[in-house]
Amino acid sequence: MSANGITRAEATARILQVPMSVHTTFDAYAGAVGALLIIVVLVLLSLLGKEKRKSQEEKRKAKEFFERNGGPILEKVNKIKLFKKEELNSILKNRHSLGEGGFGEVYMGHLLGGNNSQAEPVAVKRPKKVNLADHQFANEVIIQSRVLHKNIVKLIGCCLEVDIPFLVYEFVSKGSLEDLLHGQNKMSLNFIQRLQIAAQAAKGLAYLHSDITEPIQHGDVKPANILLNEDLMPKISDFGISRLITKDKKYATTVIGDMSYVDPVYMQSGKLTNKSDVYSFGVVLLELITRKNASDPGNGNLIANFCDAYTGNRVIEFLDSEIAVEENIQLLNRMSGMIKKCLDLDVNQRPEMTVVEDQLRDMLKIAQGN
Repeated sequence: MSANGITRAEATARILQVPMSVHTTFDAYAGAVGALLIIVVLVLLSLLGKEKRKSQEEKRKAKEFFERNGGPILEKVNKIKLFKKEELNSILKNRHSLGEGGFGEVYMGHLLGGNNSQAEPVAVKRPKKVNLADHQFANEVIIQSRVLHKNIVKLIGCCLEVDIPFLVYEFVSKGSLEDLLHGQNKMSLNFIQRLQIAAQAAKGLAYLHSDITEPIQHGDVKPANILLNEDLMPKISDFGISRLITKDKKYATTVIGDMSYVDPVYMQSGKLTNKSDVYSFGVVLLELITRKNASDPGNGNLIANFCDAYTGNRVIEFLDSEIAVEENIQLLNRMSGMIKKCLDLDVNQRPEMTVVEDQLRDMLKIAQGN
């Protein structure tokens, strides 16, 4: 007991005693924190619920698109890979555009392979529209998946979980023939290189016309749709695009393609045939030997000017000076004659693509022997 009659225990208790006001402040603080925590939990639960509903809605839409775009048919096809939307998102977000045309935009990106394999470069086409009536899109994709040729760009697969399906193709590294002939990085091409490109491109088109069960007319043959690899081997791209879009396999209400290369007969009738592609390829060959761009207004009417020069026996003056040398003159005259036939307005006078291929291969053999 202390001098003032209070025990040590009582003194300790008085020291530790907390005033009522402090208790009240603490309780209020604890209540506020508790209320705030409840609000935070409720907000988080609300956000999670919203995300869950959003995810469920996205899955519902993806399933709906998949079925509408022919998924039940295409998932049974072994040669076609069906990509999830998430697998292509990074490519579309990066927006590494390779170009845009009447069909849609093309993006370059990489897809990871299985078993830690290297990422594969691909080209993803994002169409503006496709024809889904009567499973036509799915059926045409199946046809394209069966086209396996070294001179044709390979269709790897597609993504059906979106409103308008994406198409995934192999990536061809050197760019297009248009780039090589007319682009900022155009390169020197000797006559043999040009004949090699022409002969192999013709081989790819001849395969589409004659060597598969259901022949395919390209419908938009032009230098921009002839891609080249590092060895300058050409690969035909965008084949069969017209049939993916149009409702009628024989007649088109709207002609699809670059008007500088499209067959005038096709433009008038709407009927796409093998000979329509022959005409367009004739314009490509004309660009190869003149190095003039048919769609450049500065070149005037390239086709009409060439035909006039050919008729007036002045065609050599019209050709690219890089190849218009004495040792090539005979073959250039022969090639010019073949181009003139390809451009004939009477479709019956145009050669078949197999004939064009054979003649180009023969010219190449002669040129290599010189």
